[in-house]
Amino acid sequence: MTWTLTSGVIHAFWVLCTRNPLADEDWAGYAALTRPGGHATRVARRGAAQPVRAMADTPTLEKAKSGEMVDSLGYKLMRPGVKVAAKETLLTPRFYTTDFDEVDEIFNLKKNPNLPMEELDAMLEEFRKDYNQKHFVRNEGFSEAADAIQGDLRKIFIEFLERSCTAEFSGFLLYKELGRRLKDSNPCVAEIFTLLARDEARHAGFINKALSDFNLALDLGFLTKNRTYTFFKPKFIIYATYLSEKIGYWRYITMYRHLQRNPDNQLYPMFEYFENWCQDENRHGDFLTAVLKARPELLNGLEARLWSRFFCLSVYITMYLNDHARHYFYEALGLNTTQFDRHVILETNNATERVFPEVPDIEAPGFWDRMDRMVGYNTKLVEIDNNDAPEWLKKVQKAPYIERILAECLQLFFMPTKRTGSLDIEGAKNYVY
Repeated sequence: MTWTLTSGVIHAFWVLCTRNPLADEDWAGYAALTRPGGHATRVARRGAAQPVRAMADTPTLEKAKSGEMVDSLGYKLMRPGVKVAAKETLLTPRFYTTDFDEVDEIFNLKKNPNLPMEELDAMLEEFRKDYNQKHFVRNEGFSEAADAIQGDLRKIFIEFLERSCTAEFSGFLLYKELGRRLKDSNPCVAEIFTLLARDEARHAGFINKALSDFNLALDLGFLTKNRTYTFFKPKFIIYATYLSEKIGYWRYITMYRHLQRNPDNQLYPMFEYFENWCQDENRHGDFLTAVLKARPELLNGLEARLWSRFFCLSVYITMYLNDHARHYFYEALGLNTTQFDRHVILETNNATERVFPEVPDIEAPGFWDRMDRMVGYNTKLVEIDNNDAPEWLKKVQKAPYIERILAECLQLFFMPTKRTGSLDIEGAKNYVY
């Protein structure tokens, strides 16, 4: 990715906003879904490990007109019980690659003898303890809860699990490759990336096993070989993964705390694992904080401030549009989507301002008004995608909404910001590499 700053901002906001996040996914009829009452009872608390059930309830298989195998919910199958992955769109979880030679330049101890390793060495010892080694043990409540989730809500839940599994597996692939590439030039950082990959693989496997409760699974090996990989420069990978880990922590812990207060909304026992699970995300974010501190050029100067602002807004806008497009899922858990997203973004922004040199001022007048207007424009794009007009006419109908979303994104970028960052990072610019 070799954009200049200006073209990068415009292009990325275009990518972010010109694609309907629900396109190519089977969401027909979801608009009629209202928050169900009494759709699930409180699940049993996590107890002793129980054997995972076999897929006794084999889904009804049908042949689509195209000759493809589909299940009773209309999902295309690669083979019985294995779902064809949702078609990639610009807002779906993606697989990433980077310039690994440049990564080696950043972390190579021979080329960077003054690289401050004390905190990274301490982080390695922390990851080796593997606090969640025995945490992801299922119980009998999983299959019972899955059987109670039916109709459109079942489809929404399957889509949530698939997106989550793909995102976790994407992290596993990236971290695993980084660990492999750095093992000679910086064994400490290489091992940490390998242990991050261990955590992400554990999460992805746990979610994929949850899909089996719904008589489906993803072929992760097939995805590895056939998914499109998006190239990001190493410094962009560091910015983006830091934000991804931190916002993931706040999403998981917020859901967990809400469902602990409102157990009748706990549709599925997986949410009871989120308290420990989110600590993995937090530790990953702390490691990436240490990486940023070790390379202060990523946090000092005008370019670093602009990229920090850009990546914060990109992550916040993506989440806000995605979650509002799927608000039925959050409503089924008893969450108000807008309040949930604003809380998560606020807490993520508060955490990020301790590290990044500049973050958006999300409390500035007009910030949330612009975010909400984009949700409205994106809703119009969804409606246009779902109508029966010819494709050329759909493009014409979308144009004014796309223009308005782009305009709102750019205006958000130039809204007031907060100059932030920690004092120890500011002082680290005196290191000579």
